[in-house]
Amino acid sequence: MDGTILSSAAAAERVWGAWAQRHGLVPAEFLPTMHGRRGVDTISQLGLPGVNPIEEAASIERAEIEDVDGVVAIPGAQEFLAALPSDNWAIVTSSSKALALRRLEAAGLVVPRFMVTGEDVKIGKPNPQGYLLGAERLGVASSGCLVFEDVEAGVNAGIAAGSAVVIIEHAGHKLETAANYSIPDYTSITPVIRADRSISIAEKS
Repeated sequence: MDGTILSSAAAAERVWGAWAQRHGLVPAEFLPTMHGRRGVDTISQLGLPGVNPIEEAASIERAEIEDVDGVVAIPGAQEFLAALPSDNWAIVTSSSKALALRRLEAAGLVVPRFMVTGEDVKIGKPNPQGYLLGAERLGVASSGCLVFEDVEAGVNAGIAAGSAVVIIEHAGHKLETAANYSIPDYTSITPVIRADRSISIAEKS
């Protein structure tokens, strides 16, 4: 969701940057490490003394729900999603459900029929658990899914789930992992719905 169908980097980095400064971290060094991961996982991995990752993540989530300034849809995403059958796609996000719904609303994007959030998994990205659960809710094999991602943790999660992966470059993250395809946004592609309701992606003519 974040960085993949909507742009929330500015809002997220405002909140996380302020948190990093309060805890003696250098925002410019820390911020690139937090995208695409559950907040609780990001904080836990820091090993900060006297910091409760669950409580801190909950506090950050509340601040992110309040700050949606600049949260907008990635170019072409609204039209692309509108062209998909509602039972053929899902969001798999590291965000909580409350934050996901808030950002989708702010970006003017449809709430999907199927959604997997950070609360639905025991282990977040780059573990494939979220994508495996998303495929299960769609009633298909993960090997038959196409994952759209923007950060390394998410790309690696999609690959580990056995899915093909498309990188959305709009957020400008530097990745050290490969995917099947990369595109700047959704303005150049369109979904093609086959008779059996499977989907392929075609370039717009």
